[in-house]
Amino acid sequence: MGKKTIHVSDFSGTVLQPGDEVVRVVVLEHPDLVVGPVQLEATPVEVESIDDAALDVAVVEIHDRHGRGEPRRLVLTASEFDAMATDVPMAQLLRTAERVKPPKARRSAEKIDYGTIEHAGRPHRGRVTEEEARLVRERLDEVNKCLADAGIRQVDPADPEHAARYGFPAAD
Repeated sequence: MGKKTIHVSDFSGTVLQPGDEVVRVVVLEHPDLVVGPVQLEATPVEVESIDDAALDVAVVEIHDRHGRGEPRRLVLTASEFDAMATDVPMAQLLRTAERVKPPKARRSAEKIDYGTIEHAGRPHRGRVTEEEARLVRERLDEVNKCLADAGIRQVDPADPEHAARYGFPAAD
């Protein structure tokens, strides 16, 4: 028995033929996005007008008492943001403003246990323990749901690399 995979555009449902160019669209933020970034597939024609529809925006964080210790992230049109600068043009203000240093990477004091359902199947450099491999094989649906919820690629037993890594039987 064989399997046949049919790819369709997520936007229109149009069947994509083998050899058709597929455009990957990663949605980073959207009001309806619940679990983090997701990816959609489309045809080049379906996304060719996306640049024309794009807005010039400013994304800012407000650090004040209203955020209860957390910054509030806001998106507004660049022209609305630019209008807030009344003394000096915003372009000049941005060129001379103090740079924000990126937060220092924290060293993880705890070692991640890939032998748990929360972390099993996640990409990592170390070797896969038998405990992790068994968990992935025996509870693949649960593992893949955790991976999907975290926005991480899922384990595919038909993928030769995944099959070897987690001990799935070789496909015939």
